[in-house]
Amino acid sequence: MALVMIVARDVADRFHGFLASVMLEVAPKVFVAPRMNKGVRERIWGVVADWYGQDPRGSLVMVWRDLNEVGGIGLAHLGTPPRELVELDGMWVTRLGGSGNAL
Repeated sequence: MALVMIVARDVADRFHGFLASVMLEVAPKVFVAPRMNKGVRERIWGVVADWYGQDPRGSLVMVWRDLNEVGGIGLAHLGTPPRELVELDGMWVTRLGGSGNAL
């Protein structure tokens, strides 16, 4: 089980209510679960992805520890330009998918 964090921005109120019912809200629209298994994480993301498909405004980003991914971090996102982790001169940076811009 790993720490999971979801950041919601400008989404419908029901996202906030649902996420607050299954995770801790440590700052406005920032939700964490200190020990969440993969199955629960995927079910929660499935719910928000379905809702987002019905009301596509704002954005959600989910981050979790995944040793099989670049930098050991898994990323999932809805609504924002896709992001990916890349190594640049020995550092991990976030690049907007398709744009080639490092953040």
